[in-house]
Amino acid sequence: MTKRYLTLLLTILIMSPLVAQKKSLKKARKKHDRGEYQVAIAMYERALEKGVNQAESNFQIAEAYRLSNRVQLALPYYKGAIDNGISNENAKLYYAFALKANSQYEEAEKELEQLVANAEDEQVLEKARLELDNLRNLKSIKEKNSYYRVRNLKAINSAEAEYSPIYNNGELYFTSSRGNDKIYKATGTSFTDIYKVPTKGAIVDTTAIEGLSNLVNSPKINDGCVTFSRDGRTMIFAKGNSGRKRGTFDVNLYITRYRRGAWSEPQMLSISDPNAWDSSPAFSRDGRTLYFASNRKGGKGGTDIYSAKLDGRGRWGNVRNMGNVINTTGNEMFPYVADDGKLYFSSDAHPGLGGLDLFVAERKSGKIGIQNLGSPINSSADDFGLFLYSQEKGFFSSNRAGGQGDDDIYTFINNDPNLKIVNYFLEGTVVYQPEDAKEELLDNSRVQLLDSQGELIEEAVTSKTGKFRFRVYEGENYVLVGEKDDYFTTRVDFTTIGKSVPKEQLTQMVTNKTFTTKIPLDQIIIEKSIVLENIFYDFGKHDIRDDAAVELDKLVNILIDNPGISIELSSHTDSVDDEEYNRKLSQRRAEAAVNYIVAAGIDKNRLVAKGYGEAQPIAPNTNPDGSDNPEGRQKNRRTEFKVLKVDKVKEQEDQQQDDLEDDEIDFDENLDDNNDN
Repeated sequence: MTKRYLTLLLTILIMSPLVAQKKSLKKARKKHDRGEYQVAIAMYERALEKGVNQAESNFQIAEAYRLSNRVQLALPYYKGAIDNGISNENAKLYYAFALKANSQYEEAEKELEQLVANAEDEQVLEKARLELDNLRNLKSIKEKNSYYRVRNLKAINSAEAEYSPIYNNGELYFTSSRGNDKIYKATGTSFTDIYKVPTKGAIVDTTAIEGLSNLVNSPKINDGCVTFSRDGRTMIFAKGNSGRKRGTFDVNLYITRYRRGAWSEPQMLSISDPNAWDSSPAFSRDGRTLYFASNRKGGKGGTDIYSAKLDGRGRWGNVRNMGNVINTTGNEMFPYVADDGKLYFSSDAHPGLGGLDLFVAERKSGKIGIQNLGSPINSSADDFGLFLYSQEKGFFSSNRAGGQGDDDIYTFINNDPNLKIVNYFLEGTVVYQPEDAKEELLDNSRVQLLDSQGELIEEAVTSKTGKFRFRVYEGENYVLVGEKDDYFTTRVDFTTIGKSVPKEQLTQMVTNKTFTTKIPLDQIIIEKSIVLENIFYDFGKHDIRDDAAVELDKLVNILIDNPGISIELSSHTDSVDDEEYNRKLSQRRAEAAVNYIVAAGIDKNRLVAKGYGEAQPIAPNTNPDGSDNPEGRQKNRRTEFKVLKVDKVKEQEDQQQDDLEDDEIDFDENLDDNNDN
């Protein structure tokens, strides 16, 4: 009995520490999964001190540093996980990322080469290949001629984090963890708040730094990353990361308005996804487009840049991914659209020097180019949150070595001698011209700007005076599509080719040139005949000639653009030859035209072919004295169409399908804003 008791006691003594260690690791994993990374790091550190599960503990510490944007600190822990035999290939992938973040480029390249040669996980392999390509582009980035000069804005920076600067009405707004004694468990640092300080350029009045009101800043929630409408009276900012929700996907976008000397109670934007991380908002110059970063479902990778539009009722919607020209399998965030239409953003997956690098996307001749801003704007650390105070001066954020503390705000000057730019805009009106009546301006009309390939670039809704405005670019062909309920959707061509302002004529840093145009819409009137001009047939024949095909193609476009209409296509003759012959000939011609349209992809159920022969003249075939009237007979030899019915349900279904297809949209469909500069 005594022997059995001693054996049991010995077993308990041996097993108790193991049980305790398992419980400790389970608790650490729970904290990690909840996004309380700093708490998890401390718990895993204790496990390392006790020699518990060295590979897993090192890996989880490294991941906690990476996921809380401190990948530089993750380096020794990824190495520790690898040295202790961890099988997770992500450890080797992110070890290379950590090497790069610590400026150990050659070592990072070697690690990635080995991973590309041996990786079995397809996702790891894809990321490793991308990052290896990026590293091999470093030489060109480093050798890039730079006109930037940067300086730490020491007057405003502290030992805490300061980032995301933005200028508004004589004040510099920024995000900082200073002055908040509540600790955020993800990083072990204070929660962030939004601050402001009076400034003239980079000269700040440090005696007047103050946090925003408690309506905006919350003591146990991270507040920050703000953007303002052009008049400075509407602010959108990110709020979240309270630690009360599972994971870190609790950052949302909020809107507040400046009224009677104070900011109103912030309200969460309807476009914000409660189950995703939505942050770093940025207004377009006209305030009708909002750019932001999100890791919502359906993206390209980690965090992607999205855009949203403000409708005529002041509601945000039409959220679209910026597409794979901008977004990658990595993280893209901190968008900013400058006065010249260029999109600045940060990414850790485009070819760069470190963690987050700053990039600029620019449209030229219908294509989008991405450029790394190079050193000294970028470093091996995180560089992000750029804002242009003027064409050649601005601010950005960085956690590079040599700063005041955590993230710091930097100023820069761009001394590039070729900074002078021309902004091109296209202003127009949508109109209706009734017969024998004054031209009418059509408000609430939808206008789309398409490129030469028919891809959507931008869209707008006309004002009360029927006006719209788009940013356009030099050397490009466009198509404008105007549409309104009960009117035919109409296309109008426009080009900027040959209309550029020569650079040698530029006298100012920024020059704006505005073109004008008009989109005429016709009312859809049931049973009203509309003549198709220039539809000609060889004498006595019904074959579609090349010149007639050009005109019929226009009708095809009308039917495509107006999916709800069904039409009768009719052919008419003059009175030469007998009546029966003319009727049969016109019927064959009408059927030939319908067959051509069906062959172009139009549903045959939307078309009726009708030959009227000489039965419906619109002009006399002969003069009053009985002589021949060539002009009258020519008018009578015509092709017409008239709308038989309009299927509104069909139009709505097609519009919904178009919206679905536009959800995944390329950068050039979002970059162009109605700049009011």
